[in-house]
Amino acid sequence: MSSALLSLTECIAPQLAAVERVFHDELKSDLSSVDTLVKHVSRFRGKMLRPTLLLLAGKACGELTDAHVTLATVVEMVHMATLVHDDVLDEAELRRKGATINHLRGNEAAVLLGDYLISHSYHLCSSLDSQLASRTIARTTNQVCEGELLQIDNRNNLNLDEETYIKIIARKTAVLCATCCFLGAHQSGASEEVCRKLESYGMCLGTAFQIQDDILDIVGDTSIVGKTLGIDIDKGKLTLPAIHFLRHAPQEHRALLRALLSGRDADKAEKIRNLIVPSDSIAYAQQRAKELIEQAQEELQCLPDSEPRRVLETMAHFVIARPM
Repeated sequence: MSSALLSLTECIAPQLAAVERVFHDELKSDLSSVDTLVKHVSRFRGKMLRPTLLLLAGKACGELTDAHVTLATVVEMVHMATLVHDDVLDEAELRRKGATINHLRGNEAAVLLGDYLISHSYHLCSSLDSQLASRTIARTTNQVCEGELLQIDNRNNLNLDEETYIKIIARKTAVLCATCCFLGAHQSGASEEVCRKLESYGMCLGTAFQIQDDILDIVGDTSIVGKTLGIDIDKGKLTLPAIHFLRHAPQEHRALLRALLSGRDADKAEKIRNLIVPSDSIAYAQQRAKELIEQAQEELQCLPDSEPRRVLETMAHFVIARPM
């Protein structure tokens, strides 16, 4: 987690520390080979965004309990599993400035490690008395898979529209953020209306987060972002800047982008970057993310003023202020 965000989350610091402990304790194995992989993938856990959302939503609605810590650990396990599987799908070599599991140990080990994390998240979640959390987590992971499958189905679709793009990222990224906020509030006894408002906050924040991530994939600096960039282009995944460019750029520029996207140039990503960056398509995507963040902050109006609510508001701003 960034130092700026760490300074803001002091109100949930004990619970975040507990999540760290439970995560490591739960995933211990008597097999050293498994432990080695888990320790390596733990390096990817930088921002702890999803546990933070769950704990802040819970704190904003009432008192935090051991169940909140358990749920925060569960969503972190699910998130880590999606990262490991994503790196396999994208053939990524770098994450958080370190080698990915698939790059180090191959796709077989990475897929099985992702499965290990998912299965253990359900094992941990089943320790809670309520079945609502388990059912919600299961539904969420199904939706994440649906989003990934929809994205794969639209690879190299140069006619992908913005509506379908938003549907993809809402499922593959935003729905887990929404679930974190919903479960955090629900576990604190919040009303159905407040739970749904916080769920909407998480959905808006998560969608904006992915739009910003997709912008960084085009214009970001690998040394700053800390992961392999240009993957979307190489994998034929159209993201919002390219979708907008293919609808609004001059005809000859649109034709050039289509040719580049369909080609196999070794420096394809760099050429596409040089084509899109001078246009207004990056600014358009940034504006869409900004609008979603404003909507997210509006959803928090249902909460009384408190430190956790103010942190949630600030976190939303951080999503679109990430360095490139």
